[in-house]
Amino acid sequence: MRSIYGLVFLFLLGACAPKATVAVIQEVKTDTIRVDSTPVVVAPPAENLDQQSASDDLSFTYLKAKSKVVWKTKNNTDNYIVDIRMKKDSVIWANISVSMISGAAVLFTKDRVQFYHKINNEYTNLTYDSLSTSLGFKVSYDLLQNMIVGNQPYKKNNTRRVVRENENFLVKQQEGHVEVNNWVGPNRKLKKLSVSDVPSSNKMTLDYEDFATLNSALFPFSSSITLDVKNKQNQVNQTLITIKYSKVELLDTPLEFPFKVPAKLLKN
Repeated sequence: MRSIYGLVFLFLLGACAPKATVAVIQEVKTDTIRVDSTPVVVAPPAENLDQQSASDDLSFTYLKAKSKVVWKTKNNTDNYIVDIRMKKDSVIWANISVSMISGAAVLFTKDRVQFYHKINNEYTNLTYDSLSTSLGFKVSYDLLQNMIVGNQPYKKNNTRRVVRENENFLVKQQEGHVEVNNWVGPNRKLKKLSVSDVPSSNKMTLDYEDFATLNSALFPFSSSITLDVKNKQNQVNQTLITIKYSKVELLDTPLEFPFKVPAKLLKN
């Protein structure tokens, strides 16, 4: 598997697919999403911008999904089948398969990332700081979780600035040396996100489309990711990722997160 650290992070950043089958098991209580497809032509009072630009988050306890990931670089195109399981604010688990063969498993917890490459019989235990260094920009558990389900990754802070762009709102934020732009649509869902690391000029752009109702909330059933990262020669390498889910479930029933590594590979 090429660029495996990038894949571990990036296959989880979107939610997909047009014409997907969605299975809902046990109703998860969520706030009703207000959907208004009529373009707004009259700008609201300035004091109302912040409230109107707040995106509605998807609420869940457990999530289970099956997806197809297409990973494109300048020289290669790879296809993966990825099974994802999540417990909100706790665990993200995934199994990555190639040609129907389970090739790797990854486990994200709040403070660490564990990766087992089954084909090569290799095990890696990383901190988020280490993963951030490998990818070229800051990564955290909360960032991953929010991006998977299409929630705005950074909440309100003192650097937040809201700009009206036709029917959309652009929410601009500064998180340390990272610039974040959130485009929130008239349906109060995140439509587009860009995360830029100012010192390195590395950038990630994520586009959400094809919103559909899931447990009385809107879920983005299509997404694409563009990652522009400079290499050691200061050249920009671009990676394009699309993700398509064939099944998505929101559950109240606890899930298992099987992650077994041969004892000889574990290190104290």
